[in-house]
Amino acid sequence: MKHITHEADFCVVGGGLAGLCAAIAAARHGAKTLLMHDRPVLGGNCSSEIRMWICGAHGKGNKETGLLEEIQLENLARNPTMNYSIWDSVLYEKAMAEPNLTLLLNCSCCDAEMDGNRIAGVKGWQGTAETWHTVRAKYFADCSGDSILAPLTGAEFRVGREGRAEFGESIAPEQPDSKTMGMSCLMQVRDTGSPQAFTPPAWAYKYPEDTDLPHADHSLFTNFWWIELGGDGDSIHDTEALRDELLKIAFGVWDHVKNYGDHGAEDFALEWLGFLPGKRESRRFVGDHIMTQHDVEAGGPFEDIVAYGGWSMDDHFPAGFHYRGGHPTIYHPAPSPYGIPYRCLYSKKIENLFFAGRNISVTHTALSSTRVMATCALLGQAVGTAAALAVRDDCSPREVNISELQRALMADDCWLPGLRQPVPDFIAGNHVLTNGYDRGDENAWACRAGDTTEIAFMRPVKLSQIRLVFDSDLNDNKRMPHIWPVDAPRRLPGCLVKSYTLSGRNNGAWVELAHVEDNHRRLSVHPVDCEADAVRLTVHASHGAEMFRVFSLYAE
Repeated sequence: MKHITHEADFCVVGGGLAGLCAAIAAARHGAKTLLMHDRPVLGGNCSSEIRMWICGAHGKGNKETGLLEEIQLENLARNPTMNYSIWDSVLYEKAMAEPNLTLLLNCSCCDAEMDGNRIAGVKGWQGTAETWHTVRAKYFADCSGDSILAPLTGAEFRVGREGRAEFGESIAPEQPDSKTMGMSCLMQVRDTGSPQAFTPPAWAYKYPEDTDLPHADHSLFTNFWWIELGGDGDSIHDTEALRDELLKIAFGVWDHVKNYGDHGAEDFALEWLGFLPGKRESRRFVGDHIMTQHDVEAGGPFEDIVAYGGWSMDDHFPAGFHYRGGHPTIYHPAPSPYGIPYRCLYSKKIENLFFAGRNISVTHTALSSTRVMATCALLGQAVGTAAALAVRDDCSPREVNISELQRALMADDCWLPGLRQPVPDFIAGNHVLTNGYDRGDENAWACRAGDTTEIAFMRPVKLSQIRLVFDSDLNDNKRMPHIWPVDAPRRLPGCLVKSYTLSGRNNGAWVELAHVEDNHRRLSVHPVDCEADAVRLTVHASHGAEMFRVFSLYAE
């Protein structure tokens, strides 16, 4: 057996969207980062192994941006047929492209070394290479979903549902219990254009009548999320046994759809069935603040807002598939967006521990909204950015400068509802592209191919970078598919600027600073080294739309 020791500023355990975004954000902000993940592919519940679509905030123009939008646009550019293997590779290359980031795949965290109330190191087993990896770091983030560092470090955590009286939550159960939402093995089906037979395995369950199934939609246009178990048991230690039951149910459900009654499935084939259950809930860490139903319903007007949610409080019944009282979940209303505070993202007890994902410091009722993956990606980017600031300032997570964290997140295209980016003091006059807002019809410059706009400065300025934010259609969810029609290509948003030129004016002469022919990013940052008293943007083409929009043109 080999044993390798790594030294890092920041170690992230868990490579779902939250962990991936945390690791990339920290690395890009200068922290030497290591990401330890127990699977061969990144993405967690949205990876090829589980294939849950990425859900987030409801409502027009509320789609999550930042790293998540960068990743999803990259996927559309590279993966028009929406192949899950290519999706895996997009996530993989985003991590591998960062020089400050070391990636350990197939490595399960199984021990932690403590120094008082600080984590000194974690230890992981990489079975594919028969190697132990010890990671010593200044800061750690648990983005594992199941919060593996909680039992290993003694961090305070919760499991199950709080009773109604503890926080006065009206949608909580009357009495507290250890029940959670369950886990699912998802299915994907494909329209082949010709009749397809299906023979179930002998060990699959039989459901010959519609009444044998719960009151859930078992049409073709679903990923069968309601095939769910484990909420009334142990959602961590029973996972393997629950997987076995889920497979029996899943094959039985598809047998029912294909072979019992008319479900319009004659030409459909079972494309894929997941053998790794996707989890909704297990342990939740306790931070300086526990977010509740009341915080969600009030819109989360927190001074330390670093992310936002907007999914309904989607509370699945613990019995899952075996629940027969009606629809398998209750969609309690939630405002969209609502703010999520930084104080929910670091440990109350362990001095150098962050966390992001479905395991943040919330009650069960708040978790039913904050757990969805687009929200988790924002939480991860916030944690990674905060960790980099903590590294730079040699301070605890609790001592990170919130205003600076918020500014850094907004500069990286993370919308913080209610906040406005500071406008550089050298900008002359008013211009929609420098008003501090990067979304909304009222904050955009509408243009056509060949149009030009200029931002003038009050004085010549030594520039280090120019930041552009384009319209990438924040009403398009850009999800990987859950069903495969006969023809399912996806394209980059037509409104996204494809080709443009940036110029700077110096001593009355315009000089080209950057020219891009095949842009597929919403946020594009160009390093420059020049003095100028104005910058100019000329847009040459979009990805298909006649009219398109730009939200920001910032020079620094």
